Amino acid sequence: LSSGQHRTEEFRKVNILMKVPALKDGSFTLAESIAILLYLARKFKTPDHWYPTDLQKRARVDEYLSWQHINIRGKGSKLFLTKVLLPLLTGQPPPPEKLEAVTEELNIVLKQFEEKFLQDKPFIAGSKISLADLVALVELMQPVGAGYNLFEERPKLAEWRRRVEEAVGKQLFQEAHEGILNAKNLTADKIAPELLEHFKHQLLKQ
Repeated sequence: LSSGQHRTEEFRKVNILMKVPALKDGSFTLAESIAILLYLARKFKTPDHWYPTDLQKRARVDEYLSWQHINIRGKGSKLFLTKVLLPLLTGQPPPPEKLEAVTEELNIVLKQFEEKFLQDKPFIAGSKISLADLVALVELMQPVGAGYNLFEERPKLAEWRRRVEEAVGKQLFQEAHEGILNAKNLTADKIAPELLEHFKHQLLKQ
């Protein structure tokens, strides 16, 4: 990503939107992470708990996946961009008031996540892990990668994270998040110049 490979003509043939993730399965191409996860779950007939056949359990998964885009994902990525990418573009630490505002926005949706979606269940859809948990934790690792340990003062959330890690395997979990957890070490010279310009245009107008 940092070298801008997703903005090449070759990648445009897979996803004209020039964003990741994208899937190429034979001659079939597909964009959007949720659509890709559901496609893979159905194609490979994954264990039922990932996307349950039970109508109401599946509805719980769908409910979270529908909600998370502008909430957990939106606020988590905003904090990441503010804490990690904005300083790279400006050469200055993020304005304290901006950082405080985006952190509070994330805290609000974290509270909603705990009260509405997690409640007192082991996982979002009940007693077993599902795609909803996978998507939720991946997005929450963005602010963690930016240096905001949102699990520290949220024991319920921390226990849920532990269960998700154990369910997917701790080694796989660490490998999957190695890039984002090392994001704090990112420097401007490691990012393609055209990508820096793209982000500067996006971030500085907010």
